[in-house]
Amino acid sequence: MNPAVAEWIAKAEGDFVTAGRELRARKAPNYDAVCFHSQQCAEKYFKAVLQANEKHIPKIHNLIELMALCLQIDPSFEMLRADLIVLERFSVRVRYPGVIAEKDEAQSAYIAAKVVREFVRQKLGIK
Repeated sequence: MNPAVAEWIAKAEGDFVTAGRELRARKAPNYDAVCFHSQQCAEKYFKAVLQANEKHIPKIHNLIELMALCLQIDPSFEMLRADLIVLERFSVRVRYPGVIAEKDEAQSAYIAAKVVREFVRQKLGIK
């Protein structure tokens, strides 16, 4: 595997593990962090796909825009749209005062990230 692709995957996996650990925390779980790291996991997996296909990786965080780039590679990425809409709500919103993620939002974000993760890993031939 291309080292740059492997690095994107490692970063995505770090976000996925962090989100899962916070979601399972018994004392003072940080649901904002679950949502943020779930979004970041999906973003980095999309960038791994772009890297694997030797495409330009824009410095953006919008998952729908990243999906549009991946659709040019493989139209089946469209099936992730609903999960991306869930995750897109958390790219910035929970990082600042005024909004606090609830447990159900964190669970939804984590599940959406898991769907994206499994789909992309399958596309990249990762078990």
